Amino acid sequence: MTAFRRAAALLACTACSQPTAAPTPSTNAIETMSLYQIHAAPLDGSPADLAAMRGTVSLVVNVASACGLTPQYAGLQRLHDELKGRGFSVLAFPSNDFGAQEPGDAAQIRTFCSTKYAVTFPMFAKVQTKAGPGQSPVYAFLQRATGALPEWNFGKYLVGRDGTVLRYFAPTTAPDDAQLRAAIDAALR
Repeated sequence: MTAFRRAAALLACTACSQPTAAPTPSTNAIETMSLYQIHAAPLDGSPADLAAMRGTVSLVVNVASACGLTPQYAGLQRLHDELKGRGFSVLAFPSNDFGAQEPGDAAQIRTFCSTKYAVTFPMFAKVQTKAGPGQSPVYAFLQRATGALPEWNFGKYLVGRDGTVLRYFAPTTAPDDAQLRAAIDAALR
């Protein structure tokens, strides 16, 4: 095989493995859209809407029960408990996208989170965070607003009181990270 053919084959292979990016709306559309305009089903299946979070600073996190980062649940709960009186909430979206580390159904996820970590912050139905067919509207919005999608479980998006996305934090950013905490405190002012 010639060098040219090897390069062409490599490019073709690379192109096939790349996810298709979601269409990007105009800057004005992103500026006027709010996370709190999107519907998301709670983990228990009861009727709810993210509009109930309007006026709250939120930390949106894709979570998983069998991940090396799962102990972050404890820090997320502490953060939620400490700041909920100031208008803050963690919003958890279970996802099985990375390493199949959230295989459970809603009841199993709820039992795990409540018994192992005493989670009381809002948890939503399991979603697809990765781009492509089936991607959650929440994560499509977060991707358009920041240009970033979680590369693993426990990616964090800080969302302002009006539903605009303020910043993305990588999965390895712990809930007690100084930069994350400073950004949350600034949003709460």
